[in-house]
Amino acid sequence: MARMHSKKKGKSGSKRPSVKISPEWVEYSAHEVEELIVKMGKEGKGPTMIGQILRDTYGVPSVQNLCGKSITQILEKNGIKIDYPEDLLNLIKRAVNMREHLRKNRADKHNRTKLIHVESKIGRLVKYYTSIGRLPPDWKYDPETAALLVK
Repeated sequence: MARMHSKKKGKSGSKRPSVKISPEWVEYSAHEVEELIVKMGKEGKGPTMIGQILRDTYGVPSVQNLCGKSITQILEKNGIKIDYPEDLLNLIKRAVNMREHLRKNRADKHNRTKLIHVESKIGRLVKYYTSIGRLPPDWKYDPETAALLVK
């Protein structure tokens, strides 16, 4: 499949195992992993950071296969609310940093083009998240308010 904003093709990248069961060498039970997730969520860590810590420190390859629920579902079940989806916030942070760079370097044409690409991705994600109900229906991306949202 072709890439969205480049002329490249390819399939490189990490792939998850096709087997949907948890390996025998995992030392933690589903209940213990859920407690770890709730503890880290109360410390203010995001779902991807929690997944990386569980993978690297605790040796849990996949929370979904072990517990039957994703990290965000476990956090929401235990009352830890995530206001905005993490992938949307990361794209907004990138766009804010790019706009800040463009204020200092007005002649950077490549960055201006990539800013357009990032903001189009933000628009598509906002459309998706408003359709499934994760964002309010009247939520719009505005660069000035987005800078306040990120900080």
